[in-house]
Amino acid sequence: MGYSREVYDAAMAELSRRKNRAEREAQKRRSAFYDLCPRAKEIQQQMASTASQTARAVFAGEKAAPAIAQLREKNLELQKERESLLLQAGLEKDALVPRYHCPKCEDTGYIDGKMCDCLKGLLRQEAYRSLNQMTPLTLSGFDQFQLGYYSDQSEGGEPSPRAHMGKIFSFCQEYAAHFQQHSESLLFQGRTGLGKTHLSLAIAREAIEKGYGVVYGSVQNFVSALEKERFGRSDSDADTNQVLLHCDLLILDDLGTEFSTSFVTAALYNLINTRLMAEKPTIISTNLSMKELLDRYGERMVSRMIGGYLRFEFVGRDIRQIKNREKIGRW
Repeated sequence: MGYSREVYDAAMAELSRRKNRAEREAQKRRSAFYDLCPRAKEIQQQMASTASQTARAVFAGEKAAPAIAQLREKNLELQKERESLLLQAGLEKDALVPRYHCPKCEDTGYIDGKMCDCLKGLLRQEAYRSLNQMTPLTLSGFDQFQLGYYSDQSEGGEPSPRAHMGKIFSFCQEYAAHFQQHSESLLFQGRTGLGKTHLSLAIAREAIEKGYGVVYGSVQNFVSALEKERFGRSDSDADTNQVLLHCDLLILDDLGTEFSTSFVTAALYNLINTRLMAEKPTIISTNLSMKELLDRYGERMVSRMIGGYLRFEFVGRDIRQIKNREKIGRW
């Protein structure tokens, strides 16, 4: 999976902060312990001395073997004495060494020249953060969704908009509560201002709190990034397509508002199809009807959505307009 230089540098900077913090804290513990127990500092100095003597003996050749063995024995005795002093002070035997966030690579990001899982995780998190930094992921929650804005008047024997949206709201809450890497993909359809984006973001918020990698954004922004990278018009070496394909949850907002080209349609089909094949959940919101989707994207793409997505029709009046009128009324 490719990442831009900015993403890689940000992940490495976080590792550096972790490593420095662990080593500073270890130094503070050592200083406090040495103040409490001066003998421990003497032991540390003697161990450093035996280490340098052992190194010189190694370079001296085979005749130095007895001296090396003697130095190692002395070093072991010093270690045991230090552990005893630590126990007497009520400390664990490893209290003086840095407690790295990742003990496997000691917060360097690499093990024997291979990337550690901790760095891979940081790269994913930073890639998601970079793609999401211009989106309102923190602005919408289930507790802020108000069914009172939907009419409770039914027409033609159909459930009222409030009852209908109440079922969608309850489903989204359950979906978020039990979200996992292989959850169903969802298609939210309906006019502008009916809550599609709000509920998408509420699900995203819950998934992020569970530790999943979520990418949210408008289709237009994503396809613009894909076009720039595909046709070499970007200064970055990022691979947006890989991030979109492999994130735990992808939310595509406003499908149908992007500028349509053969490349865009092919890219969207690949994205939708590949994630369905990999059983990775995607949430798509659109103002378009099924007929409008079919006319715009063709049967192949729409059939994949019909077969692979749970479809929800949002109904009611434009809530944003209702809220704006309420504000005007208060003024």
